Amino acid sequence: MQIDIITIFPELFNPFFQFGIIKKAREKQAVEFKTHDLRNYAVDKHRMVDDYPYGGGPGMVLKPEPIWKAVEKLPQPGHVVFLTPHGQTFNQEKAWELAQRKNIALICGRYEGVDERVREELVDEEISIGDFVLNGGEVPAMVIIEAVVRLLPEVLGDEDSVVGDSFYQGLLDHPHYTRPEEFKGHKVPKVLLSGDHKKIARWRKKESLRQTLLKRPDLLQKANLGPEERDLLAEIKAEIENGLDRKEDRNEKC
Repeated sequence: MQIDIITIFPELFNPFFQFGIIKKAREKQAVEFKTHDLRNYAVDKHRMVDDYPYGGGPGMVLKPEPIWKAVEKLPQPGHVVFLTPHGQTFNQEKAWELAQRKNIALICGRYEGVDERVREELVDEEISIGDFVLNGGEVPAMVIIEAVVRLLPEVLGDEDSVVGDSFYQGLLDHPHYTRPEEFKGHKVPKVLLSGDHKKIARWRKKESLRQTLLKRPDLLQKANLGPEERDLLAEIKAEIENGLDRKEDRNEKC
């Protein structure tokens, strides 16, 4: 995969590329990143990339010419994404969709936004990472890059790590435990120590549904639940209704 990032702050990405999964993906040549300083594509000697908005008002607007030139100079611009609050909210489904592409160009907005002609004629898709205000599109670009790159084959090294992620099947992940077996009076659920893989799988599926029901019930409305998941969900709701949903009770029951 080739990911191009068009930004007025390319230096922000240098440390990001040097750590963790992103570094590993580069070393495995699963992805190549190129940052493009928007000021290098300015059309005046002062390297201006923004100007006052027509009609007045506060703030500045990114000019169309530098962005247009930057995209046109890309060998393979592929899918051009503008990072903006106007865009579709980013989620795991969109991450999977982008991970199937070979070339992505991310345009990082700044100031009051970008000249509308860029959005209308140059951009293939607009993406937002949430309903809040940031100074620019650089941090959203990093969020999208990390979410997408970790889905590329061989990047994580363990396909089950991806399969078990929250949102992979539209649900939150189940709770995780490691050593010690008891910590400050809190014990690991017995089922996880049983060695019974069938019971462990059922417990994990049920706790995933429980986490989703309690923390993100909106996800259940669009989740594609099978008969087993629906039965487990009904069981969870009955436990809550009857006051049997304490963690201690659940662990003993396991």
